[in-house]
Amino acid sequence: MIKTQTKPERLIGPEGKPNYGYFNAAPNQLGIDDFDYRNAMDKPASRLAKHFDFKQFQFVSLFTKRYVVGIAIADIRYLASAFCYVYDREQDTLVEQTWLRPLGFDHQMSGSSFHGTCAIAGKLSFDIHQGQWHVHARSRHLECDLTLRPLKASLPLALCTPTGYTGWTYTQKHNGLRLDGKLEVNGHQVDLSQAFAGYDFSAGFMRRETSWRWASISAHNQGKVIGLNLAAGVNETGACENVLWIDGERHLLGPAQFEFNRDDLSQAWRITSIDDAINLTFQPLNKRSEKLNLGFLKSNFRQFIGHFSGEICDNHGEKHQLHQIIGLTEDHYAKW
Repeated sequence: MIKTQTKPERLIGPEGKPNYGYFNAAPNQLGIDDFDYRNAMDKPASRLAKHFDFKQFQFVSLFTKRYVVGIAIADIRYLASAFCYVYDREQDTLVEQTWLRPLGFDHQMSGSSFHGTCAIAGKLSFDIHQGQWHVHARSRHLECDLTLRPLKASLPLALCTPTGYTGWTYTQKHNGLRLDGKLEVNGHQVDLSQAFAGYDFSAGFMRRETSWRWASISAHNQGKVIGLNLAAGVNETGACENVLWIDGERHLLGPAQFEFNRDDLSQAWRITSIDDAINLTFQPLNKRSEKLNLGFLKSNFRQFIGHFSGEICDNHGEKHQLHQIIGLTEDHYAKW
């Protein structure tokens, strides 16, 4: 059984070092300014290095009977970017709008995953109050004013691990959330009675060149609400960010392996674990993709929408069967 520790008030401790491990809740502050950032030769990093080496991104996924919505805001210091897409499950069509802001112009990010605001271009914002997320978006195809509501006393994943030689990554994720508020797609109001959501808050001094694979579910499954987050590639130094929620109860899982074919993106993915707790396939239906090659900055991003099938075992030893459950995967390379 993977154990959690009581959340620190601030992620960065009084000696300028991060608190590492799984927490039972989100820290009130990250405390970035207090981080004692060093270079590879153990010398204090410059102010410029400390500023430009810090990265942060936030993402919210929404799942209704007909639509899948993805909303993201990212700050890599040189550039702030955002996207909002709407996938129509009935028509198998995806429409999107993107925003780019060099050097972070016209945007703000939150220094806390417990309270604060992340926004860009006056179009997208994530407002966090006492750990609860509020999502506001206005794009060409979508308008929403939503509150993400956990089931019962459901706990998020809150995890910090060492990254590279001198960095660290904090990630906070919560899936299988309910939705309150208003969502309109192309001017038509969307029924939220059976809708689900998930969020991702990730920040830290990540590797200059990195990549990850990721999978996410927020859905009904066999009379229960299931949330799932699986990843490989970032938070893997002594811990991993793999977690299953069943009716709000959090089950921390071990490492996962992702197998897929970058030369044929229509082929199914296979996601497994050495302990056999995870045995899933994922069949892509559509995707949101973007390639950026500026030399010193590169990104090869593909987020897939599709169906999961297979089984996954929780911490009580109970196996949960999945059959064509809608969800997301992602394959991302970044040089930032």
